[in-house]
Amino acid sequence: MENTRKSIEVAEGVGSDYPEPFGEPCKERSNRNLARASGLSKIGAQLFLLPPGAWSSQRHWHTHEDELVYVLEGAPTLITDEGEVMLEPGDFVGFPAGQKNGHHIVNRGSLNAKFLTVSNQDSRDDVSYSDIDMQINGRSFGGAYTNKRGEAYPIE
Repeated sequence: MENTRKSIEVAEGVGSDYPEPFGEPCKERSNRNLARASGLSKIGAQLFLLPPGAWSSQRHWHTHEDELVYVLEGAPTLITDEGEVMLEPGDFVGFPAGQKNGHHIVNRGSLNAKFLTVSNQDSRDDVSYSDIDMQINGRSFGGAYTNKRGEAYPIE
């Protein structure tokens, strides 16, 4: 099979592309975009590694993308509008598109945490950030970060 890959070197991204100062809590996270490395464009699949103290993202929710998180290693903390839950390997959680439940994962443990995220890719998707004055329109397709009044953050 042409698209079958048992092992492929997938580039590692470190940090986030958030405008400062919003990227600071995510500066040590790393991720590997497995979907892109496989040539897929209709789904997203990323493998995240959070060292102790790192955040996966700012708390956010999506208008048009479902999101699934599956924990592989460690004991990260899921933070949502409902509160905090410690996760462990084998735990998973889903966030339906349009559900205004800001969420992210923080590693408060002493060991690395590893998890997989899977989502659909939808050009209509907007992302709203619950705790900060930031949003992005068309996130998956080159949208720009703005404040909630629509004013763009400077590109650095």
